[in-house]
Amino acid sequence: MAFFKNEHVTVFQSALFQTNSTVVETGDFILVVDPTWLPGEIKEIQQYVESIKGERPVYLYFTHGDFDHIIGYHAFPEAKTIGSINLHNHPEKETKVEKIRQFYLDNYIKITEPIQFPKLDIIIEEDGQTLQIGNTNLLFFNAPGHTKDGLFLYIEKLGVWITGDYLSDFELPIVFDSVKSYYGTLDKAEKHITDFDFSILIPGHGQIALDRFDSLNRVKTGRDYLKRLQVAVYDNDENALQLLEEEFLFPSNFTKFCHESNVKNMKQEFCLS
Repeated sequence: MAFFKNEHVTVFQSALFQTNSTVVETGDFILVVDPTWLPGEIKEIQQYVESIKGERPVYLYFTHGDFDHIIGYHAFPEAKTIGSINLHNHPEKETKVEKIRQFYLDNYIKITEPIQFPKLDIIIEEDGQTLQIGNTNLLFFNAPGHTKDGLFLYIEKLGVWITGDYLSDFELPIVFDSVKSYYGTLDKAEKHITDFDFSILIPGHGQIALDRFDSLNRVKTGRDYLKRLQVAVYDNDENALQLLEEEFLFPSNFTKFCHESNVKNMKQEFCLS
C-alpha cells in the first residue's frame, strides 16, 4: 500500500520486510523502482502507474539484483529498464530467479507470469553517470558493499535520493559483497547528501527520511555498527559479537544469516581468519 505521497513521489511499502517500491512522476516520464513483493502489491503499483502515465514513457530502475527487488519485473514489460553494469553481468541470475520461484512455492502462491531476471535497456557503467530524460537529470552512483551491483539514484530536479538496501531507519548494514566497499559507499552517501540539494531519501526497507539530519544520522549509525563489529572480530570477543547480532530487529534465521555473513566478510577482508 502507498504510505507516502507528494507531488512527484509515491512510495508503496510491502507487508514483507517493510520493502519499498517507488514511483516518481515528472512531466517527461514515470520511473518505477523495485516493484515488489506479493502479486496483489505489485498489481497495485502496476494499476497506479497505468492510471497516471498518460502518454509518458515508463522507466523501470533496479537498485540491485536481490530477488525481492526484481520480483516485479514482469509487471512492466513495455518499460525501459535501468541498472548497473554489475547487474547486467550478474553471475547468479538463475539463482535469483530460483529464489523467486521458491518464494512462490513456499507460500502457496499461484503465479502465471514469467519469472525472469531483468534484461537491461540502459546500463550504467560509470560512477556519477547522468541520464537525461526530458528536462530531468538522473545521476547514478555505484554503491557496492551490500551487493556488488548496488546503485544509488539522485534525481537532480527533485532532490530525491533512492538508496536501495542502504540507510534504512531500522535495518543494520548487511554485507554480502565487501565491508571495505560498504564503508566507501557510506562515505559517498555522506558526501553527496551533504553537497546536493535534498528533499527526500527513500531506502529499500523502512521509513523514508525527509531531512539531511535524519539521512546523515543513518550514515553514522551504519558506520558505527561496522566499526564496533570490526573491533569485536579483531578481539575475537564472542560476547560482543552476540550483542551485535541482537541489535538486529526482528531476529530470525535471516538476520542470523546476515550477521554471520557480516562476521565472515569482516574476517576475510581484515586478514583475521
